[in-house]
Amino acid sequence: MLTGSITNDIKHQFRYGNMVMKLIFVNAGVFLFFGILYLISFVFQTNSFYNLLLSKLEMPASLGVLLYQPWSAFTYMFLHTAFFHAVFNMLWLYWFGEIFVLYLGDKKILPLYILGGIAGAVTYLLAYNLLLVFKPQVDVSMMLGASASIFAIVFAAATLNPDYEIRLMFLGSIKIKYVAAVSLLLGVINIPYGNAGGYIAHVGGALSGYIYIKVLQGGFDFASPFNKVFDVVANLFKPKSNIKVTYKSEMRKSETTSRTKTEQQGVDEILDKIARSGYDSLTKEEKDFLFNYSKK
Repeated sequence: MLTGSITNDIKHQFRYGNMVMKLIFVNAGVFLFFGILYLISFVFQTNSFYNLLLSKLEMPASLGVLLYQPWSAFTYMFLHTAFFHAVFNMLWLYWFGEIFVLYLGDKKILPLYILGGIAGAVTYLLAYNLLLVFKPQVDVSMMLGASASIFAIVFAAATLNPDYEIRLMFLGSIKIKYVAAVSLLLGVINIPYGNAGGYIAHVGGALSGYIYIKVLQGGFDFASPFNKVFDVVANLFKPKSNIKVTYKSEMRKSETTSRTKTEQQGVDEILDKIARSGYDSLTKEEKDFLFNYSKK
């Protein structure tokens, strides 16, 4: 009974929650899958299969290895095997993802997540193949985790509204531009002490988030082509409804749709204004409208 209730809650959140929650559920699901697979491998002493599968999904530093598993530049950003690594990444994704969605809506965060992950992978590849200090590790170094993607979201939010404040334990209210900058700096200065590939990927993710907002403010949205492709693919699998409705029902549906479109148009105009000039450029009425709409 309890299991069924939890399952229904997860299904409801995944179906009706925003993209931040969907990303968290996907990451959590992959983590649990590999956790269970590792347990089975440990019990039955079949670690070779677990290690082989993991190696095919991790991001390799070697260009030769990547050539035979190009999908790993995408799969690595959803992959965690350490509990605290997964938990802290998901907490950051939730905190900063919700800030991002508040200002720019739900459709831009998945493209940015993927863009940040790819930027992190590229930065990792360049560093390990061009810098002499990493050359001896190229053939054995692998990377996994959502950190680069999350840093893209963190820096996008900080670039869009740098003076937005969050409360941190023992520190009180602090602007997110300082949280973003200090987090990146701490990673960079820790490169010599371990997890160099991960910290280098953070730089690529952060840079992609900053560039994304600056380009968006200039009038081009990297997310638009991605969302068009995603909508086309989603429509292919969308079931057709056979329900017949009366004329009056159609009239009510038309009126409701008209109101929804008008509201959505208003939201889109406000989000465009935020992208161009920042959140502080909104009037009180626009801020109230956006807040009330986000609660629906």
